[in-house]
Amino acid sequence: MDLLLRDKVIIVTGGAKGIGLGIVEVLAKEKAIPVIIGRDEADNLAALNKIKQAGSEGFQVVAELSKPEECKQAVDVTLKQFGKIEGLVNNAGINDGVGLEHGNYQLFMESLHNNLVHYYLMAHFALASLKKTKGSIVNIGSKTAETGQGNTSAYAASNGGRNALTREWAVELLPYEIRVNSIIVAECYTPLYESWIKTFPKPEEKLKAITGKIPFEKRMTTAEEIANTAAFLLSEKSSHTTGQLIHVDGGYVHLDRAIS
Repeated sequence: MDLLLRDKVIIVTGGAKGIGLGIVEVLAKEKAIPVIIGRDEADNLAALNKIKQAGSEGFQVVAELSKPEECKQAVDVTLKQFGKIEGLVNNAGINDGVGLEHGNYQLFMESLHNNLVHYYLMAHFALASLKKTKGSIVNIGSKTAETGQGNTSAYAASNGGRNALTREWAVELLPYEIRVNSIIVAECYTPLYESWIKTFPKPEEKLKAITGKIPFEKRMTTAEEIANTAAFLLSEKSSHTTGQLIHVDGGYVHLDRAIS
Protein backbone atom coordinates (compact mmCIF):
# COMPACT_ATOMS: atom_id res chain seq x y z
CA MET A 1 0.00 0.00 0.00
CA ASP A 2 1.29 3.44 -0.90
CA LEU A 3 0.75 5.53 2.22
CA LEU A 4 1.31 8.76 0.27
CA LEU A 5 4.16 9.81 2.56
CA ARG A 6 6.65 10.64 -0.21
CA ASP A 7 8.82 13.66 0.66
CA LYS A 8 6.97 14.32 3.93
CA VAL A 9 9.33 15.54 6.66
CA ILE A 10 8.69 13.55 9.83
CA ILE A 11 10.60 13.96 13.09
CA VAL A 12 11.29 10.76 15.04
CA THR A 13 12.75 11.24 18.51
CA GLY A 14 14.99 8.42 19.64
CA GLY A 15 15.13 7.41 15.99
CA ALA A 16 18.58 5.84 16.01
CA LYS A 17 17.78 2.60 17.82
CA GLY A 18 15.05 0.15 18.72
CA ILE A 19 11.46 1.12 17.97
CA GLY A 20 12.54 4.55 16.75
CA LEU A 21 14.91 3.06 14.20
CA GLY A 22 12.17 0.68 13.08
CA ILE A 23 9.91 3.66 12.46
CA VAL A 24 12.65 5.53 10.60
CA GLU A 25 13.27 2.53 8.34
CA VAL A 26 9.60 2.07 7.47
CA LEU A 27 9.15 5.78 6.79
CA ALA A 28 12.21 5.71 4.55
CA LYS A 29 10.77 2.79 2.60
CA GLU A 30 7.62 4.86 2.12
CA LYS A 31 9.86 7.61 0.65
CA ALA A 32 9.22 10.01 3.51
CA ILE A 33 12.12 12.04 4.93
CA PRO A 34 12.65 10.89 8.53
CA VAL A 35 14.51 13.29 10.81
CA ILE A 36 16.35 11.34 13.50
CA ILE A 37 16.63 13.17 16.82
CA GLY A 38 18.95 11.64 19.39
CA ARG A 39 21.66 12.48 21.89
CA ASP A 40 24.44 10.39 20.30
CA GLU A 41 25.71 11.65 16.96
CA ALA A 42 27.45 8.36 16.12
CA ASP A 43 24.20 6.43 16.63
CA ASN A 44 22.26 9.02 14.62
CA LEU A 45 24.71 8.86 11.73
CA ALA A 46 24.75 5.06 11.74
CA ALA A 47 20.96 5.01 11.43
CA LEU A 48 21.04 7.70 8.75
CA ASN A 49 23.68 5.86 6.76
CA LYS A 50 21.62 2.69 6.96
CA ILE A 51 18.63 4.24 5.23
CA LYS A 52 20.78 6.18 2.76
CA GLN A 53 22.52 2.97 1.70
CA ALA A 54 19.06 1.63 0.91
CA GLY A 55 18.50 4.61 -1.40
CA SER A 56 16.37 6.74 0.91
CA GLU A 57 16.71 10.28 2.18
CA GLY A 58 16.91 11.40 5.80
CA PHE A 59 18.41 13.87 8.25
CA GLN A 60 19.68 13.86 11.83
CA VAL A 61 19.93 16.34 14.67
CA VAL A 62 21.88 15.79 17.88
CA ALA A 63 19.83 16.84 20.90
CA GLU A 64 19.52 15.99 24.58
CA LEU A 65 15.74 16.06 24.82
CA SER A 66 15.67 16.41 28.60
CA LYS A 67 16.85 20.00 27.97
CA PRO A 68 14.06 22.31 26.72
CA GLU A 69 16.42 24.50 24.70
CA GLU A 70 17.70 21.48 22.77
CA CYS A 71 14.14 20.41 21.94
CA LYS A 72 13.59 23.84 20.40
CA GLN A 73 16.91 23.68 18.60
CA ALA A 74 16.03 20.28 17.09
CA VAL A 75 12.85 21.74 15.63
CA ASP A 76 14.57 24.93 14.47
CA VAL A 77 17.35 23.01 12.70
CA THR A 78 14.77 20.79 10.97
CA LEU A 79 12.82 23.83 9.78
CA LYS A 80 15.98 25.53 8.58
CA GLN A 81 16.85 22.44 6.55
CA PHE A 82 13.42 21.64 5.09
CA GLY A 83 11.13 24.59 5.79
CA LYS A 84 8.35 22.33 7.05
CA ILE A 85 7.41 19.56 9.46
CA GLU A 86 4.58 17.22 8.45
CA GLY A 87 4.73 14.65 11.20
CA LEU A 88 6.09 14.13 14.70
CA VAL A 89 6.75 10.80 16.37
CA ASN A 90 7.45 11.18 20.09
CA ASN A 91 9.30 7.99 20.93
CA ALA A 92 12.44 8.65 22.98
CA GLY A 93 12.49 7.37 26.55
CA ILE A 94 13.68 4.66 28.89
CA ASN A 95 12.12 2.47 31.58
CA ASP A 96 14.53 3.64 34.25
CA GLY A 97 13.17 1.82 37.29
CA VAL A 98 12.48 4.82 39.52
CA GLY A 99 10.15 3.22 42.03
CA LEU A 100 8.20 4.46 45.04
CA GLU A 101 10.06 2.81 47.89
CA HIS A 102 13.59 3.23 46.57
CA GLY A 103 13.15 6.33 44.43
CA ASN A 104 13.29 10.00 45.42
CA TYR A 105 12.10 13.40 44.24
CA GLN A 106 15.14 14.16 42.12
CA LEU A 107 15.13 10.81 40.29
CA PHE A 108 11.37 11.01 39.78
CA MET A 109 11.57 14.48 38.23
CA GLU A 110 14.55 13.51 36.07
CA SER A 111 12.58 10.54 34.76
CA LEU A 112 9.61 12.76 33.88
CA HIS A 113 11.96 14.97 31.86
CA ASN A 114 13.51 11.93 30.16
CA ASN A 115 10.18 10.31 29.35
CA LEU A 116 7.32 12.82 29.26
CA VAL A 117 8.24 16.51 29.27
CA HIS A 118 9.99 16.40 25.89
CA TYR A 119 6.84 14.91 24.34
CA TYR A 120 5.12 18.18 25.23
CA LEU A 121 8.05 20.36 24.22
CA MET A 122 8.60 18.76 20.81
CA ALA A 123 4.91 19.09 19.97
CA HIS A 124 4.84 22.66 21.30
CA PHE A 125 7.80 23.79 19.21
CA ALA A 126 6.70 21.90 16.07
CA LEU A 127 3.09 23.05 16.28
CA ALA A 128 3.34 26.19 14.16
CA SER A 129 4.62 24.14 11.22
CA LEU A 130 2.22 21.26 11.85
CA LYS A 131 -0.66 23.75 11.68
CA LYS A 132 0.49 24.88 8.23
CA THR A 133 0.91 21.33 6.91
CA LYS A 134 -2.04 19.77 8.79
CA GLY A 135 0.42 17.19 10.00
CA SER A 136 0.00 14.32 12.43
CA ILE A 137 1.44 13.42 15.82
CA VAL A 138 2.08 9.88 17.01
CA ASN A 139 3.08 9.28 20.63
CA ILE A 140 4.70 5.97 21.55
CA GLY A 141 3.51 4.74 24.94
CA SER A 142 3.81 1.71 27.19
CA LYS A 143 1.50 -0.78 28.85
CA THR A 144 2.93 0.23 32.23
CA ALA A 145 0.37 3.04 32.49
CA GLU A 146 -2.46 0.50 32.33
CA THR A 147 -1.08 -2.72 33.79
CA GLY A 148 1.51 -1.49 36.26
CA GLN A 149 4.85 -3.24 36.45
CA GLY A 150 6.35 -2.60 39.86
CA ASN A 151 9.35 -0.45 40.76
CA THR A 152 8.80 1.97 37.89
CA SER A 153 6.59 4.75 39.28
CA ALA A 154 8.15 7.49 37.19
CA TYR A 155 7.98 5.61 33.90
CA ALA A 156 4.40 4.52 34.56
CA ALA A 157 3.45 8.11 35.43
CA SER A 158 5.14 9.34 32.26
CA ASN A 159 3.16 6.91 30.16
CA GLY A 160 -0.07 7.85 31.87
CA GLY A 161 0.81 11.40 30.90
CA ARG A 162 1.53 10.38 27.32
CA ASN A 163 -1.92 8.78 27.09
CA ALA A 164 -3.59 11.85 28.56
CA LEU A 165 -1.72 14.24 26.28
CA THR A 166 -2.73 12.19 23.24
CA ARG A 167 -6.41 12.65 24.06
CA GLU A 168 -5.97 16.28 25.13
CA TRP A 169 -4.05 17.29 22.02
CA ALA A 170 -6.52 15.47 19.77
CA VAL A 171 -9.21 17.77 21.16
CA GLU A 172 -7.15 20.98 21.21
CA LEU A 173 -5.87 20.52 17.68
CA LEU A 174 -9.20 19.64 16.03
CA PRO A 175 -9.57 23.17 14.59
CA TYR A 176 -6.24 22.75 12.77
CA GLU A 177 -7.07 19.29 11.40
CA ILE A 178 -4.05 17.82 13.18
CA ARG A 179 -4.60 14.22 14.18
CA VAL A 180 -3.00 12.83 17.34
CA ASN A 181 -2.79 9.15 18.21
CA SER A 182 -0.74 6.87 20.41
CA ILE A 183 0.71 3.39 19.97
CA ILE A 184 0.88 1.41 23.19
CA VAL A 185 3.73 -1.08 23.34
CA ALA A 186 3.85 -4.10 25.65
CA GLU A 187 6.71 -6.49 24.94
CA CYS A 188 8.92 -5.46 22.01
CA TYR A 189 12.44 -6.86 21.68
CA THR A 190 14.86 -3.95 21.34
CA PRO A 191 18.51 -3.46 22.35
CA LEU A 192 17.33 -1.88 25.61
CA TYR A 193 15.01 -4.81 26.27
CA GLU A 194 17.83 -7.25 25.56
CA SER A 195 20.05 -5.42 28.06
CA TRP A 196 17.31 -5.69 30.69
CA ILE A 197 16.81 -9.41 30.05
CA LYS A 198 20.52 -10.00 30.52
CA THR A 199 20.31 -8.66 34.09
CA PHE A 200 18.50 -11.84 35.16
CA PRO A 201 20.44 -14.94 36.34
CA LYS A 202 18.85 -17.05 33.58
CA PRO A 203 18.01 -14.65 30.73
CA GLU A 204 16.75 -17.27 28.29
CA GLU A 205 14.34 -18.73 30.83
CA LYS A 206 13.08 -15.25 31.77
CA LEU A 207 12.50 -14.37 28.11
CA LYS A 208 10.66 -17.63 27.51
CA ALA A 209 8.42 -17.00 30.52
CA ILE A 210 7.52 -13.54 29.22
CA THR A 211 6.82 -14.58 25.64
CA GLY A 212 4.74 -17.48 26.91
CA LYS A 213 2.27 -14.95 28.33
CA ILE A 214 1.81 -13.02 25.08
CA PRO A 215 -1.53 -14.30 23.73
CA PHE A 216 -0.95 -13.97 19.98
CA GLU A 217 1.65 -16.43 18.69
CA LYS A 218 3.54 -16.41 22.01
CA ARG A 219 6.15 -14.01 20.69
CA MET A 220 7.44 -10.48 21.08
CA THR A 221 6.09 -7.64 18.99
CA THR A 222 8.67 -6.52 16.44
CA ALA A 223 9.82 -2.93 15.98
CA GLU A 224 8.66 -3.18 12.36
CA GLU A 225 5.11 -4.05 13.43
CA ILE A 226 4.96 -0.96 15.60
CA ALA A 227 6.56 1.07 12.81
CA ASN A 228 3.98 -0.08 10.26
CA THR A 229 1.19 1.16 12.50
CA ALA A 230 3.01 4.45 13.11
CA ALA A 231 3.41 5.03 9.37
CA PHE A 232 -0.30 4.33 8.84
CA LEU A 233 -1.28 6.79 11.58
CA LEU A 234 0.97 9.46 10.06
CA SER A 235 -0.56 8.95 6.64
CA GLU A 236 -3.72 10.12 4.92
CA LYS A 237 -4.89 6.50 4.95
CA SER A 238 -5.89 7.05 8.60
CA SER A 239 -7.56 10.36 7.79
CA HIS A 240 -10.45 9.99 10.28
CA THR A 241 -8.51 8.46 13.17
CA THR A 242 -7.58 10.70 16.09
CA GLY A 243 -7.40 10.52 19.87
CA GLN A 244 -6.82 6.77 19.81
CA LEU A 245 -4.60 4.61 22.02
CA ILE A 246 -3.80 1.73 19.70
CA HIS A 247 -2.29 -1.36 21.30
CA VAL A 248 0.19 -3.16 19.07
CA ASP A 249 0.95 -5.88 21.58
CA GLY A 250 -0.28 -9.30 20.47
CA GLY A 251 -3.25 -8.95 22.82
CA TYR A 252 -1.05 -8.58 25.90
CA VAL A 253 -3.03 -5.85 27.65
CA HIS A 254 -6.61 -6.74 26.79
CA LEU A 255 -6.69 -10.51 26.33
CA ASP A 256 -6.57 -12.97 29.20
CA ARG A 257 -2.96 -14.09 29.51
CA ALA A 258 -4.15 -17.27 31.20
CA ILE A 259 -5.18 -18.48 27.74
CA SER A 260 -3.26 -21.65 26.97
